[in-house]
Amino acid sequence: MKVVIVGGVAGGATAAARIRRLDEQAEIVVFERSGYISYANCGLPYYIGDVISNPKALTLQTPESFFSRFRVSMKVHHEVTAICPNQKMVCVKNLETGETFEESYDKLLLSPGAKPTQPEILGLGLSRVFTLRTVEDTFRIKEYIDKYNPKSAVLAGGGFIGLELAENLRELGMEVSIVQRPKQLMNPFDPDMAAFIHGEVRQNGVKLLLGHTVEGFAENSGRVDVLLKDAPAIHADLVVLAIGVTPDTVLAKDAGLALGVRGSIVVNDRMETSVPDIYAVGDAVQVKHSVTGQDTLISLAGPANRQGRIAADNICGGNSRYSGSQGSSVIKVFDLTAAVTGLNETTAKKAGLDVDKVILSPMSHAGYYPGGKLMTMKIIFEKKTDRLLGAQIVGYEGVDKRIDVLAAAIHAGMKATELKDLDLAYAPPYSSAKDPVNMAGFMIENIEKGIVRQWFLEDLAQLPRNGSVVLLDVRTTGEYSRGHIDGFQNIPVDELRERMGEMEKNKPVYVICQSGLRSYIACRILDGYGYETYNFAGGYRFYETVVNDKRMIASASACGMDQ
Repeated sequence: MKVVIVGGVAGGATAAARIRRLDEQAEIVVFERSGYISYANCGLPYYIGDVISNPKALTLQTPESFFSRFRVSMKVHHEVTAICPNQKMVCVKNLETGETFEESYDKLLLSPGAKPTQPEILGLGLSRVFTLRTVEDTFRIKEYIDKYNPKSAVLAGGGFIGLELAENLRELGMEVSIVQRPKQLMNPFDPDMAAFIHGEVRQNGVKLLLGHTVEGFAENSGRVDVLLKDAPAIHADLVVLAIGVTPDTVLAKDAGLALGVRGSIVVNDRMETSVPDIYAVGDAVQVKHSVTGQDTLISLAGPANRQGRIAADNICGGNSRYSGSQGSSVIKVFDLTAAVTGLNETTAKKAGLDVDKVILSPMSHAGYYPGGKLMTMKIIFEKKTDRLLGAQIVGYEGVDKRIDVLAAAIHAGMKATELKDLDLAYAPPYSSAKDPVNMAGFMIENIEKGIVRQWFLEDLAQLPRNGSVVLLDVRTTGEYSRGHIDGFQNIPVDELRERMGEMEKNKPVYVICQSGLRSYIACRILDGYGYETYNFAGGYRFYETVVNDKRMIASASACGMDQ
């Protein structure tokens, strides 16, 4: 059997190694357009920022090492220019010599990945405007920085690459601005959770222009003018386009393979395309979202590697199946860690799901053990069924641990209430006896049983201010004096029983505290005396972060720059 693989990075390299482990006699040829194989895409920004200082560390394998261990012919600087399914042939161009030739195959695997999205705007070819996809792109940016010592950079796009680059360029001492068309960074997160990311980015000196569209670039006295729609141009020594990626599927389209979402390659759960003996994996393929079952694109290294393994199994006569992707991801944002899995609230509602949520702010480990830090968790679940749909966490220590537990729970089809039953490891330096994941389960069970009724930030504007409801802040007087929501009276939770006469019993009571815990206790006290209570999800800390972020975004839109 002869297998030809197009693309030698995540999915392609994984598939090649797996095929060899399953079939020692197979002939395996990999064509990679760039000069590197099996490289760490996710590490590229950290080489630019000198966190990774050795360029060899970016490449997990070389063509020579791969051949030595697996006897796979890795041909770099070779571009497949056409696929001829009827002849079971690919046309190849040697980019170093210009030579063209044909290569036959019994099985063909496409792993071309995705390319940086480049809108049709002026100035894309300027020498100071870069994209970041390959090792070569990384070296070009790094060489430019080392040679010209730029003082400022504009990043068009606020996703994974944009944020990671922003951090690394700031560490090099540059002034950094991020321009993003949506009014938030990191679209996998809901706007309220993204507010915590925005705060960390601003605190580290990165300027945000959210809700702005880049219309082009122009040379200006050795610098670049970044032209914005309906706003003044901004100026920089360096620009990187990081506005997203587009499936690289020209080959597949020209060969007549069925295409799906945004031109991605349609595959079944065996990673087979619409054409016999042609498989596809990675960022170029359409997958099923494992929570909604809907067709989607999820460009992440983990799914690409799993898909490569599954395709290899099936190429070698197996029957492996890909169960879908749920978009589990984590990112370092300066000192902050932000992670997400499954659906966010926005996406769940767009999918037509009837959703509920809990927002909590637990400590990363036992409060009595030194060094614990707050994290903010938002858990999304389906009403009536309690099906766990997604989670977002922003914090410092322990974020990655909790998101992985929640990702596993979603994959296993657990109900949100079952989170309370998970038997999770505990020692004071690492967790609490009631782990944050368990706490989320306790909260959801209370909601499901009717013990707790919630109100949310989006309800605030509709709350009556005519005296028909009681608005109650149960924090200490000191906390209240440092900031509170207008119209909320202050009765500390520990004084509530003695001062209950200050509230009319026949009116609903909307309660808030700093994190949601004391207000929950207040609600239970008041419920015990016949009041109808509603607990604010997230607490004043959450309210303050989100509201201040909205003000900053609005202010930046008005003046053209976020400070």
